Amino acid sequence: MLSYQHLYHAGNLADVHKHALLAVMLDYLTAKDKPLSYIETHAGRGLYALDAPEALKTGEAAEGIARVERLGWFAPAHPYARALAATRAAHGAAAYPGSPLLAATLLRPVDSIRLAELHPREFAALRTAMAAHGGIFQQIDGLQMALSITPPTPRRGILLIDPSYEVKADYEALPPFLASVARKWNVGVIALWYPILASGPHQPMLAALSANHPEALRHEVRFAPARAAHGMVGSGMFIVNAPWGIGAEARRLTGLFSALGGT
Repeated sequence: MLSYQHLYHAGNLADVHKHALLAVMLDYLTAKDKPLSYIETHAGRGLYALDAPEALKTGEAAEGIARVERLGWFAPAHPYARALAATRAAHGAAAYPGSPLLAATLLRPVDSIRLAELHPREFAALRTAMAAHGGIFQQIDGLQMALSITPPTPRRGILLIDPSYEVKADYEALPPFLASVARKWNVGVIALWYPILASGPHQPMLAALSANHPEALRHEVRFAPARAAHGMVGSGMFIVNAPWGIGAEARRLTGLFSALGGT
C-alpha cells in the first residue's frame, strides 16, 4: 500500500490533465478577494526532477509535459504555464511541480495549505519541497485528515483527492468519503482524480459518484498507453461544486487530447 512513488510518472499526460484543470480552478478561486483553504489527501513529494533516473526510465514525462509544451498547449499566461515557469526558475529546467507545489505557487499569503502524505520517504521530500511556502503537512491517512478538518477555515476552498489506486479498496472507499465531505462542506470544491484503465475498475466508482452528485462535472481524456502492456489509457476528474469557467478549459483539453490520438 505504501509502494507507489510518483517520480516514475511525474509530468505524464494524466498529470497534464489533472494539473491544468487544478491550475484553472485555483486561478478562478484566487481572483476573488477572499481567503481560501487548499487541502490535499495524497500529496506525494511536491517537487519532481524529470531528469531523474526514475522519470527517464519510463519516459512518461517526455511523452507528457515535454510533448504538449512543444505543441504549444499552454500560453505563458495560463496558470499551469505560470506554475511551471515559477518552479523551473526556482529549481531548474528539469523541475516539475506536483499538485502541492503548483497550488502553493498560485495561492496567496492569505490562503491556507493542508497536506497529507503517508509514504515516509515521499513525506520527507514533501516537507523539504514545501518548507518555503508554509502550511500544515502531516504523515497521516489523508481521507481521515480531510474528514477531521472539514469544513475548514477559511470555508472557501478546494480539496484534491489523488490516491494511487494500488488496491481495489480505494475505488470502494471514495464514493462514501466524497458524500461525507460534501455533507460537511457543502460549499467546498471537491476534486477527485482517477485513472482510466483498460480493465475498467473505475466504472462502479463513477456510477456511485454520479448517483450521489448528479450536478458534478465529470471530465475524461484518453491517450495511448505509455508503453506496451501499460494499463492506463486515460485520465479522469470528478469535481463537486466545479468553479465557473472550468467547463471551457475541460472542453479545450478534450480537443487537444483528441488531436494526440489514443485508444
